[in-house]
Amino acid sequence: MTSNFIDYVKINLRSGRGGSGSSHFRREKHVPKGGPDGGDGGRGGHIYLVGSTQLWTLIHLKYQKHIIADSGNGGEGGRRSGSEGEDVFIQVPLGTIVKNAETNEFIAEVTEEGQKILVLPGGRGGLGNHNFKSSTNQSPRHAQPGEAGLDVWVVMELKVLADVGLVGFPNAGKSTLLSVLSAATPEIADYPFTTLVPQLGVVEYRDEKSFVVADIPGIIEGASEGKGLGLRFLRHIERNSILCFLIPSDAENWGEEYRILTGELEKYNPELLGKRRVIVVSKMDLSIPEMEEEMRESLPKDIPVLLISSVTQEGIQELKDLLWTTLLDENKDFGKIKEAPVLLDLPVVNPMADEMMEDPEALD
Repeated sequence: MTSNFIDYVKINLRSGRGGSGSSHFRREKHVPKGGPDGGDGGRGGHIYLVGSTQLWTLIHLKYQKHIIADSGNGGEGGRRSGSEGEDVFIQVPLGTIVKNAETNEFIAEVTEEGQKILVLPGGRGGLGNHNFKSSTNQSPRHAQPGEAGLDVWVVMELKVLADVGLVGFPNAGKSTLLSVLSAATPEIADYPFTTLVPQLGVVEYRDEKSFVVADIPGIIEGASEGKGLGLRFLRHIERNSILCFLIPSDAENWGEEYRILTGELEKYNPELLGKRRVIVVSKMDLSIPEMEEEMRESLPKDIPVLLISSVTQEGIQELKDLLWTTLLDENKDFGKIKEAPVLLDLPVVNPMADEMMEDPEALD
């Protein structure tokens, strides 16, 4: 099965070179050199990241190996400054992290709609010769060249931002639960790994409140070592406020399943176990009431345990209540109304796109 979900790209970013200052001299009647009046060069184009809720993947950047901003124009006579290079705005989904590809150094993180982050500044424009005039040098013949822009390979990595992350083995019922809790329509089938990409759903709660739930692709024993879907989707769990562990009622050993799941998270990143947790036993329509006490006894006593059935809707409202109160306990400001963000309608701009398509080797 193929997917349009791309959560990792490597791109070369190049900000624009600053324009050179002008060494122009004013020409006046009867005065061969009326004085230096060369203008300053314009700065090179910046490269920005812009957060967009309209994007859920980095696929629009998959085939862009080079993103290059324009250079600034040189200064002119009459102390006219050169124009600035056109800036580049790269729209990315919320949860995008940018790192230096060579040093792995953190550069930026986009978490809000309309958020604009300067990733790579353009080079400064050079100074025109009028800036160098002094009492001892009335006619400077030199001007300052523009600064070169920055050139760096970066890695853009998407980590899903959600309030609740659904964690469980394949066929634990995560996709079915997400489809019941929200309007999301993930693929549902009776075989493992039907979910190959993280799925997000908005859960409508009481009084027009809501929260976001993410269905993280199934974990198996050894996932932290790259088995199954491996590390690719374990990292998405890092960005969830709380974790909801799903264990099916028809599991051979409920407590052992939970232990394996938490063990894989701990091997990947021990800090994940510091997140608030909720345990949900799913598929209770396939179980019998006499087994409920045994299920609860096998699971931790210090973590809330809820028994549900997505098919019959048993316990679904109670689960919404539990998730909501847990989110409030985790973040006291969670339920407060936030001011609407400033939305920026900025296109993904690549001034060199046409040149790249015609002659990609010309950029190297």
